[in-house]
Amino acid sequence: MNDRRDPQRITWYFAQEKSTLAVVTVSGLLYNAGLLAGPLFEGRLVGTLLDVLNGTQTAECMALLALAYLATIAAVQGVRCIKRLYVRRFANDINRRMKHMLYADLVHRSKKELDREGSGAVLTKAISDVDACAEGMRKFTTEIFDTGVVLVCYIGLLLWYDVKIALLSLLFPPLAYFAAERMKTIVQRTNAAFRSSAERLNAATLDRAAGALTYRIFGCDEQRNADYDVHLADYERCAVRANIWVSALPPLYNALSMTGVLFILYLGGARVQSGAWDIAAFTTFIACFAKLSVKSSKAAKLFNAVQQAQVSWGRIKDFLCTPPEEQDLPQKVPCCVKATGLSVPGVLENANFEIRPGQIIGITGPVACGKSMLGKAFLCENPYEGSIRFDGRELASLDETERCAYIGYLGHDTELLSDTVENNILLGGTGDVKALLRAVQLEREVTPETRIGAGGVRLSGGQQQRLALARQLVNLKPLLILDDPFSALDRKTEREVFDELKKTAKDSAVLLISHRLYVFPELDGVLWMQNGAVRTSTHAELMAGCPEYAELYKLQQGGQESA
Repeated sequence: MNDRRDPQRITWYFAQEKSTLAVVTVSGLLYNAGLLAGPLFEGRLVGTLLDVLNGTQTAECMALLALAYLATIAAVQGVRCIKRLYVRRFANDINRRMKHMLYADLVHRSKKELDREGSGAVLTKAISDVDACAEGMRKFTTEIFDTGVVLVCYIGLLLWYDVKIALLSLLFPPLAYFAAERMKTIVQRTNAAFRSSAERLNAATLDRAAGALTYRIFGCDEQRNADYDVHLADYERCAVRANIWVSALPPLYNALSMTGVLFILYLGGARVQSGAWDIAAFTTFIACFAKLSVKSSKAAKLFNAVQQAQVSWGRIKDFLCTPPEEQDLPQKVPCCVKATGLSVPGVLENANFEIRPGQIIGITGPVACGKSMLGKAFLCENPYEGSIRFDGRELASLDETERCAYIGYLGHDTELLSDTVENNILLGGTGDVKALLRAVQLEREVTPETRIGAGGVRLSGGQQQRLALARQLVNLKPLLILDDPFSALDRKTEREVFDELKKTAKDSAVLLISHRLYVFPELDGVLWMQNGAVRTSTHAELMAGCPEYAELYKLQQGGQESA
């Protein structure tokens, strides 16, 4: 069993891709060892060309050597294709794995935590930072072979030809690495600023899109556009600062690495003149050093890419945890819920009530009396005092997975997906979607295959509420909390949906939070909230003994008490 915090170590992701990395290792070694064929063949080709011009070799020999060169290069590039394919597969799997874990973590976080994090920050971490981490790991894996292995091969070939010239020319490539290390701080600082700016721009974009109609109606378009332009300009400045170092430094690294060619031209030329080397050896040596210098500059560039990935890794690390296993969820059994001395700070004090399976209890009261806050206390979204017990177990003692198994919640935000109606209801599970659509009176308005959201049908507020209710009904929990599920429905549809709810949720306890009282005469009990106090009673008793409740009910009935 892996430790829960294993995903917070980079090495864990490499360990998960052992088979893919095995193919990368074999193909990488073959490809980079095969790169030595380039300088060797190039030197031989130059030497053979001179022999042909001098008449000591024939053109056929040159042609055969060229064909061998092409065949060798083709084989080496074929192995390279395999390596690149599996490196890309490795990066894609890492990206998918990270996003899966990050999304699972976000889903299990409370609304308060997500609001504190900010939508722009969450979006940037979930997409941009994960992509940057996966790309940094891909480049690191690639350059282990494309730079590390091949550099060893090139250095070995240079030393084999001439130790003195090799050591003198190799004094300069390390300068490229030193320069990259010295630039580490500025690269990380500018990249962190870029990520923060991206967060602000993403938040502004989401706000601009969500409030477009409101801004237009109230004539705030120009102001919002100006605010957005400020964020966009800041993003562009930060992007330029972050990228200019990455783009401008490679030529510097390459120039530093290539400085050693001066020794090769001087000392190697002297060896050719003395007859110690022929032109083929000189060409091979200088070609090998040129390729080594290019690889050295790429290795230095890799340092910058890894430094950028480190910034992103630091931002998402705490979000990468193994999600709870489904089998760890407790068995969902009918339960009795009992609240004694329940207080929600700033909302209510000393509420006492009990609700059993099959009962529907209404919660109502004046506007802003704290109805929704009370409902969220059952999710531990809001702190509470006193006691809420499930079959004798205190709510606060249940862990998150247990609360998820006991409690179903439908809030004001329906949180629908841009997908089919079926996928919105089942969320990857199974069930009779048509029956669920009938239960919420949607069967004449949409089909299971109807696509909603972006690129699909735009649902009304009432349709969205009913679709979200169908999602709750497909996987009923012992306690179902419904916060204003009928607020956007006409009275006839509300009656039809309520009747189906009573049938479908007959084994669950239901807390119905609502400011509409049409169905309250049929409920098993009513919690009337006012001025921080809760009165637990029945509809009939409240009509007789609570003037505020009776007046509210009669106003909604058009002056008539009967439903």
